[in-house]
Amino acid sequence: MTSARPQILIVDDEPANVQVVAEALAGFDLYFATNGARALQMAVSQPFDLILLDVVMPNMDGFEVLRWLKSEAKTQHIPVIFITAMTDVNDEARGFDLGAVDYIVKPISPPITRARVRTHIEIKRQRDLLEQHAAMDGLTKIANRRRFDESLARAWRAAQRSAEPLTLMLIDVDYFKRYNDYYGHSPGDECLRRIAHALEHAFSRGDDLAARYGGEEFALLIAGDQGETAARRVIDAIADLEIPHARSDASVFVSVSLGAVVTRPDLTQPDTALSAADRLLYAAKEAGRDQGHLDDQISGRRVVIRREPENPTVVSLP
Repeated sequence: MTSARPQILIVDDEPANVQVVAEALAGFDLYFATNGARALQMAVSQPFDLILLDVVMPNMDGFEVLRWLKSEAKTQHIPVIFITAMTDVNDEARGFDLGAVDYIVKPISPPITRARVRTHIEIKRQRDLLEQHAAMDGLTKIANRRRFDESLARAWRAAQRSAEPLTLMLIDVDYFKRYNDYYGHSPGDECLRRIAHALEHAFSRGDDLAARYGGEEFALLIAGDQGETAARRVIDAIADLEIPHARSDASVFVSVSLGAVVTRPDLTQPDTALSAADRLLYAAKEAGRDQGHLDDQISGRRVVIRREPENPTVVSLP
């Protein structure tokens, strides 16, 4: 969210009704739409906490708006309260069947409206908090494998529609068992936390995701064809931490090996792309670690990216 205050969208084709609801909800961040089409546009682009939706509107009524909201991934979790003068039990049942969380009957009572709005916002925030923790790695506080898999599935569907490429990367901390054995598990945990923070900081653009994939392995999901650039950024980010590693055969500091794939949904499937990244990661480790192996399935180019004392070098593979 872009504001600490709850953001609420009020949808009603009568400006006078909008004004009444707005006065009842003073203190919230309020947005307004006077027709269903405009409401849908705003809901997709704005992370609302709650939508107050009139049932009877021209062209697209509240039921149709709600049906659309619940069919879209970006809006399906926004709670919707119907505001209506209709009192037919069948209409209420229809709204609840479509996914409405409550009804407020016109003419509205400001205290009741405020109370119900606060209740449903609190329920949503508690649910969001639970989902956030369920998708977070407990040690590093970045995304866990579950969230990575879910994000990959969504990104893959989006890429199918747009025909845009994706970059997938698997990263392994070199000789991490030796690090743990020599320095101890508490410093080992701190090492993983610092690496996770560096990856998340380096890949914090809107649709990019850094996740702990398991143990000392991390994963990146990056929108677009950014294989070489992203691989260099990973190698640089971890090397720049300068975490001493006295038992590494790859570097005097903690380093990583990585396997990366640049692809499109028309060329492969998510599991196949991840398997390819895993094979490239294994190849990087077998070749001496502290390097990345990249397969650009779009251009057909395969490269090895190594960090030298000053700059990473790129070596083409046959």
